Order: sequence, then C-alpha cells, then structure tokens
Amino acid sequence: MISASLIRAPELSLRWIPVWRRNLLVWRKLAIAAVLGNIADPLLYMLALGYGIGSFVPEVGGMKYIAFIGTGMVCQSAMFTSSFEAMYSAFSRMHVQRTWEAIINAPLSLDDVMLAEWIWAATKSVISVMAILAVVLLLGFGHSWLAIWVLPLGFIVGLTFGAFGLVMNSLAPGYDFFTYFFTLVLTPMLLLSGVFFPVEQMPAALRGVAQVLPLSHAIDIARPLLSGRVPDGIPLHIAVLLGYAFAAYYVALVLTRRRLLK
Repeated sequence: MISASLIRAPELSLRWIPVWRRNLLVWRKLAIAAVLGNIADPLLYMLALGYGIGSFVPEVGGMKYIAFIGTGMVCQSAMFTSSFEAMYSAFSRMHVQRTWEAIINAPLSLDDVMLAEWIWAATKSVISVMAILAVVLLLGFGHSWLAIWVLPLGFIVGLTFGAFGLVMNSLAPGYDFFTYFFTLVLTPMLLLSGVFFPVEQMPAALRGVAQVLPLSHAIDIARPLLSGRVPDGIPLHIAVLLGYAFAAYYVALVLTRRRLLK
C-alpha cells in the first residue's frame, strides 16, 4: 500500500534552480559532442529520406518531402532528447553516481531534485530543437517569423516526454530497462504520428490511435508554423501535451518517492 506521504501534492519551491544549474554546468563540458549527437540522427533522416524518397514523391501535403520530414524531425528530436535525458542521464545521477542522494542530504528535498530534472530535460529539448531548426533553415525551409514559436513548443514537448522518461527511471533496475520504452513506445509513436507520412493516409483505426498520441499534437503545431501558417486548434494541442506532462510527472514523483524514500 502507498502511504499518504508518497502521494501528496508536489512541493514547489525555487530550490530546484541550483540543481538545474548544476546539470547545466556539467553539460557545458560536453556541449559540442552533445549537440552534434542531437543533430546527427535527425539530419541523417532528413537527408537520406528527404532527398531519397523525395526524388520519387515530389510533394506531400503541399510541401516538398524534405520540408515535410524536416518539420517532423523538429518534434522527433525534442521527444528523443528529453526521453534520453530523463532516463539514461537521470538514472546515472540517481542510481550509479548517487548524486541525488548527496543533494537531498543538503537543505533540498527529492521534490526539488525531480522538478530540476524535469525542467532540465525540457531545456535539453529546446537546445536540440534550436539545432534542428538551424539545419532546416540552412536547407532553405522554415523562413517565417512563425518558426520561432517551435522553441517554446520544444519545451512543452520536452516536459511531456521528460515526464514519461522519469516514470521509466523510477522503475528501472538498470539501463537495459529503457530499451522497452524506446522499442515499444517511442518507435511506434514516431511511425504513427505523421513524421514520415501524413496521418490522413493511414487506415481509420490507426488514425484514431494517432489522435491520442502526444507527438501527433506536437507535429500538428510545428508543421504549420514552419510552413508560415498559424496552426488550427492550438489550445487543444497544448492542453493534450500539458495534460500528459503533468499527469506523468506526478506518477513519476510518487514512484520515485516510493523508490528512494521508503
């Protein structure tokens, strides 16, 4: 049975900021390699599929195929970056290096550490989105003032998938456990959310699945923005993303309290 102390509401304070700053200072030592890593995978997808398949499929949804896939890669990069940070990196700090244990022996609580990790994962998403956006612009797409709004969108996507990652982190006995999430959740979501082809072309059952996937809602905002159009249904899409984010974060917080404070 889970005690009332574990399911209490999150304790909010500004004490998370030094923990967030600590993660930033550590990341700065490896910033170049980290940014290049964030760019490499989506860039390869854009170039290989964008120009390869794009030579057979001139336009998709009124866009050149490389532009179509590039707008999806922006959200894909945010999803994978925040997920990786909230799982592998957070697990290293929590379980392997025992950094969390050292921090909560100071005048900080586990809630402060968790909030810092959540915000840090979202921050990493923004950094990744900035890098991919720069590539998209260099390739000649996304030249609209509306494109700047994909940066706050990247933060929201980072909150959503960072929270999912923290749930997995709270349950993981080791690094291999995270493979389940990448294989069974992120990869199907990548294929069903409209990154590589329009959702409208899928069978009705799969379209229904796509409508509840958070990545689909992110792409429904990002693709019009990078095309120079104001997206439809922005409040709904943002509400879905934030709903997933806050619900998953609360679950992660409760499970992490049970793991570390029992």
